[in-house]
Amino acid sequence: MKRLDTRDADFETAFAGLLSGREEQGQEVNKPVADILASIRKDGDSALCALTQRFDHLPVTPQTLAFGPEEIAQARAQVAPDLLDALDVAARRIEAFHKAQIPSDMRYTDDVGMTLGMRWIPLDAVGLYVPGGKAAYPSSVLMNAIPAKVAGVGRLAMCVPTPSGVINPLVLAAAERAGVSEIYRVGGAQAVGAMAYGTATIRPVDRIVGPGNAYVAEAKRQVFGHVGIDSIAGPSDVVVIADSKSDPRVIALDLLAQAEHDELAQATLITPDAGFADAVIAAVEAELHVLSRASIAGASWRSTGAVLIVRDLNEAVSLANHLAPEHLELMVDDPEALFAQVRHAGAAFLGRFCPEAVGDYVGGPNHVLPTSRTARFASGLSVYDFLKRTTFLSGGPEALRQIGPAAVALAHAEGLEAHALSISARLDALDAQAATPANG
Repeated sequence: MKRLDTRDADFETAFAGLLSGREEQGQEVNKPVADILASIRKDGDSALCALTQRFDHLPVTPQTLAFGPEEIAQARAQVAPDLLDALDVAARRIEAFHKAQIPSDMRYTDDVGMTLGMRWIPLDAVGLYVPGGKAAYPSSVLMNAIPAKVAGVGRLAMCVPTPSGVINPLVLAAAERAGVSEIYRVGGAQAVGAMAYGTATIRPVDRIVGPGNAYVAEAKRQVFGHVGIDSIAGPSDVVVIADSKSDPRVIALDLLAQAEHDELAQATLITPDAGFADAVIAAVEAELHVLSRASIAGASWRSTGAVLIVRDLNEAVSLANHLAPEHLELMVDDPEALFAQVRHAGAAFLGRFCPEAVGDYVGGPNHVLPTSRTARFASGLSVYDFLKRTTFLSGGPEALRQIGPAAVALAHAEGLEAHALSISARLDALDAQAATPANG
């Protein structure tokens, strides 16, 4: 764990090192992923079944790739009623927030009489990748599927690996609650390839969303362009800005909530109080003695964790903007004032009773967010990821008379004669028509 103070002479160098450590981390899997995708593209279902047997130790046939309605119903029946209720609370809040995002079409007529506009159209088909086995995240099923459904996507295909046939029933229950009925028991780069290129059993989609391991991330990178993707996700991260009025144990738990994701997750505290920072560090170490995922959280905290001591809260926000975190907590008296200075964060959590973990499950806004400092230019998953825009123009003779000559001049300047002629021919016809005496 790095402990830095902005008053130290070497702070800038140390902070630059911290920033460079936020770059995406991962293993080199380009070649094996390319081979897997090529085999899927060439051999379709047969390659998909063979790779599922190889990597997940699960014998499947094209006929057994998909979960049937009875299997989904049986999985739902295994989930405790209180968990189904919690799933429903989360789903309703996610749905409500994303419904509020739906944009309006645009249409207006300008001063030359040209009608201009823009129409929003949902994608036809989306593929959802869900990590599999007992470590799956049903909350991510909701976060990826519900915005697509709200946007009006007609078809949603979900792939989830089931190592040795193991599936978390809550994942299937979440898929059913989100309205996903097309679910396949395949994972890895081969699942991404199947959704991107299609097989006899799995029809291709237009965009693939959802988290995965290094192979899945690389597969999404390689199929991008043939289909759309949401992002290439790196390690998850949080920055917590807190003052000394906060409870050190609560802040420690917020940091550990991020650290327990995996060993590469990044948790950072920024505070103007050195004594408070020491109390939080001590609280982290105390919680690591009792936390169930202490080995993971401890490895994350010790390898990528950081505590930054600053002069004041304004300096804290400035550093946070440089870090461009996936998650930003503002645990201070006046979080709104501080939030007004925030420029780069995937999602912000304002106030001492609004921790990031609320956003992971039941807040409403999406928890699929830009990682690895990409919040400098990227945003979290939303309804807009499942919509595309079509612009349109409509104009009559008088509109063309007014703006056409400028277009002809620009076309000639670019050396595109046909472009110029396609407009000037119409203008010439209008001039000829105007010069012809009316009959009678």
